[in-house]
Amino acid sequence: MTGDAIKGNAGTTSAAEVLLIFLKLGLTCFGGPIAHIGYFRDEFVVRRKWIDENAYADLVGLRQFLPGPASSQVGFSIGLMRAGYLGALAAWTGFTLPSATILILFAYGAGALSGPVGAGLLHGLKLTAVAIVAQAVWGMARNLCPDRERASIALVAALIILFSTASIAQIGVIILGGLAGVWLCRSQMAAPSGHVEMPVSRTVGLITLGMFFVLLAGLPALRNVTGSPGVALFDAFYRSGALVFGGGHVVLPLLREAFVAPAWLSDDAFLAGYGAAQAVPGPLFTFAAYLGTVVSPEPHGLAGATLGLVGIFLPGILVLLGALPFWDSFRKRAGAQAIMRGVNAAVVGVLGAALYNPVWTTSVKSGGDFGIALVGFVLLTAWRSPPLIVVAISALGGVLLEVAAS
Repeated sequence: MTGDAIKGNAGTTSAAEVLLIFLKLGLTCFGGPIAHIGYFRDEFVVRRKWIDENAYADLVGLRQFLPGPASSQVGFSIGLMRAGYLGALAAWTGFTLPSATILILFAYGAGALSGPVGAGLLHGLKLTAVAIVAQAVWGMARNLCPDRERASIALVAALIILFSTASIAQIGVIILGGLAGVWLCRSQMAAPSGHVEMPVSRTVGLITLGMFFVLLAGLPALRNVTGSPGVALFDAFYRSGALVFGGGHVVLPLLREAFVAPAWLSDDAFLAGYGAAQAVPGPLFTFAAYLGTVVSPEPHGLAGATLGLVGIFLPGILVLLGALPFWDSFRKRAGAQAIMRGVNAAVVGVLGAALYNPVWTTSVKSGGDFGIALVGFVLLTAWRSPPLIVVAISALGGVLLEVAAS
């Protein structure tokens, strides 16, 4: 890459065309954010040539520094480059709508699952979550903690979460991870060159960054003043989406703390929905649509699902728009890179702690449960099987175990 600006191929694509293309991707992109980024590269770099290879790599690199859903932010950026703000909205809508709709339908139908078969199916989905989260921890640890400094940051973060009962602990370890990164990770990587130009002015960037922080600080205050359950629900989703670094699976402990801890729904219902989210295409953050549908306080149902989707995706979009005009200068700072390496290591520890509690402690109750989870883990890591296959096998195994025990 050179020091010159790297631009996507400018075009006159309509927002409607962007919507249709991303709707197709939303129906076919299985496998999580890393797989989604591969699908996007094939669609927009190789086939359509909307953006060149260097620009795409730069775009993917940008979102490694930001909280929020990786693939959705990349898709939003491509839509923005191609058709402006309407194109960005069209890209997000098309990619999000299919999986959100399926998970809302699952939420309405989950209550009808009764008897040994229904109970076994839901338990199998919980065991899917064990395999998926274990794979995420394994992969993220290898990529984000390749040396003893970052491995130590992850270990300390996991221990703090495991031994702490304070709800602020997850935010605290992320901040501590960033501080530790400044101390331990400053000289591990050279700064990149080049940048992606986007149709976002510095004024818009400052406004959206301001909105991101105002909502992050203001929603809890508004929640306490009004006592509104709608504000409380939106705040829970927004706060979770605003603090996710390192991939979609990291949202699991944040959402559990926000929804299970105050008894808005049970651990069983939470993990069953998380398992179901592995079986659908599109972004993992659409798990929020399921949660918004089934939470006990009002609003729930479709209104709750809508609040959930807007709340969890909004912070990632705001911070992305805020970062785009300043990205070129920010990412070349050694201190910024060191902070993010420390933060990424800390979130590996947070997810590792979540693998034990609640995922393992509430799902693996017998040797048979462990066997099903182990099969899923090996299929994902050694055989590179699609998550949909693991969901099907785990669900079948859960049904067989439940039927045999009844």
